[in-house]
Amino acid sequence: MNRYEVFFVIAAALEDEKKNAVVETVKGIIEDGGEATRVDVIGLRRLAYPIQKKNEGYYVLIEFNAPAELPKELDRRLRISDDVIRHIIINKDEK
Repeated sequence: MNRYEVFFVIAAALEDEKKNAVVETVKGIIEDGGEATRVDVIGLRRLAYPIQKKNEGYYVLIEFNAPAELPKELDRRLRISDDVIRHIIINKDEK
């Protein structure tokens, strides 16, 4: 199992229930093959530059342990999600 972290930005215009549902969905994807060790909901922040004509986003950071195949599936699912406007997955074990 490798250590990873995923940082993603959810559209700020969504209701709180929908934002929480997106976070739970991402946690569910991670926990299908690994384990989420830390979930840090940073909250609503101003974006450094406009993304898809949006100036604010809801930031979330999740640290997790998973096999090497899981980040590829997580990346695929986050790309097709309309609610996530940006994401990045980092392998914390790489030097």
